Amino acid sequence: MTPSSELSRQQTSVVRSAFLTVTMRWTDRLIGFVSTLILARLLVPADFGIVAMGSLVIALADVLLDLGVHIALIRNPHATQAHYDTAWTIRLMQSGFAAALVVLAAPLAAQYFNEPRVTLVIQVMALSFLLQGFENVGVIAFQKEMRFGQDFRFLFAKRMAGFIATVTAAWLLQSYWAMVIGALVGRAFGVLLSYRMHPMRPRLTLEKFGEIFAISQWVLVESIGTYLQGRLHQFVVGGRENAAVLGEYTLAGEISNMPTTELLAPLNRVLFPTFARAKDNLAELKRLFLLAQGVQTLVAMPAAIGLMLVAPELVRVLLGEKWVGVTPFIQIFAFFGFLRAITTSGSYVLMTLGKVRVLAAMSWVMVGLFAVSVFAVFPEAGAYGIAWLRLALTAVGFAIFVGLLLHQMQDLTLREVLTSVVRPVIAVVAMSACVHAAAVAALPPVALLAVKIVVGAVAYGLAILLLWQLAGRPAGAESYLLGKLAEARRRGGDRRGP
Repeated sequence: MTPSSELSRQQTSVVRSAFLTVTMRWTDRLIGFVSTLILARLLVPADFGIVAMGSLVIALADVLLDLGVHIALIRNPHATQAHYDTAWTIRLMQSGFAAALVVLAAPLAAQYFNEPRVTLVIQVMALSFLLQGFENVGVIAFQKEMRFGQDFRFLFAKRMAGFIATVTAAWLLQSYWAMVIGALVGRAFGVLLSYRMHPMRPRLTLEKFGEIFAISQWVLVESIGTYLQGRLHQFVVGGRENAAVLGEYTLAGEISNMPTTELLAPLNRVLFPTFARAKDNLAELKRLFLLAQGVQTLVAMPAAIGLMLVAPELVRVLLGEKWVGVTPFIQIFAFFGFLRAITTSGSYVLMTLGKVRVLAAMSWVMVGLFAVSVFAVFPEAGAYGIAWLRLALTAVGFAIFVGLLLHQMQDLTLREVLTSVVRPVIAVVAMSACVHAAAVAALPPVALLAVKIVVGAVAYGLAILLLWQLAGRPAGAESYLLGKLAEARRRGGDRRGP
């Protein structure tokens, strides 16, 4: 096989894997979205706030003890059974310590949030740690070996089990306990399924602890920084506002993240092992990064800004009038997705190059900036003030991150980075103008929502194609996606036959 044919085969494999994971991830998230809509109708914002408080504590304990063994296994092309056994043992130890820590910390957390109901919620949710520790570590091989069909089936089955349990409990109890029960059922089902889907039977050993810890120690530092960067604001809101406001704030974050996260997460799940395979060929790694960034920006940026534009109608139609308080939060948080669409691939490139320390330092710099701002500069800021502060700091962090990426990949230029995103940015501006113009009509919320979505989609599609034509139809995200669509049509025609 020639080098060019091998490269083409790898590209086709990546595209198929990406398409599969995107499709399946969206199926999975559709279930989650339906679950959110049902819960929003059956429960009240305070219920979401109580569970959000418990989840913050659970996630903090998890990240404080998580050594990121899955990353160490994926990055090691020669991982043996001993590596998997050691990783499983480490994770089991982590789970036991985390469960004990959470049970002891529950009363203190309830006191901080001024919400006594959260004590028992946290203590029950601690069971999830014990369950997680027993999950078969062999399922990591699904992602490592790019067997994304099996990877999805595993994740999808867990989600379905949790969905059924959550909705059933919510219907019967109409209480925040429904979400707690659903999470535990999903986790328990996942443990059982992991051993059914993968033949590996791990055993207790710390034989390869030194090798795994050499990578994982910096993953841990980076993970703690990332957690604080992503969750410290919720801790502050929970301490300064009541459970209902935190519920609105948290649900708004989940909704605003859906368009970008659910497009980018499955793509990155494919790209990380792909980048890892090209880490010794910097020219190929650079090409893959620019292409991935272009494709991700092309599809994720309009999704993020589009959500901001339709938020008022979307909330009234899907969630109901009792949730109108989430609208301004969604509109602010949508800009986070706008910036995330540009930077997400760069994080995986730095991780591939072994620059975990750089990512860890970046996370902690952003945590420091937020902590100084929210505690020293704006000590009285409420939920809305904190949301705007996060947006401003995210813009600052974006500039810092681009500078770090250019420094670590010295053959990469700022012009190349900007060229890969400039057309989607201009097209999004045109889309926003068209949607605002269409919104002047006095229509019911359902009709206005439909009009905005159709006008936005058509405007963006036409704008991006026009800009690409005016630029001379250069190679990039547009040509790549159009080529893959044409290839898919040809294959579809071949299967149908004459």
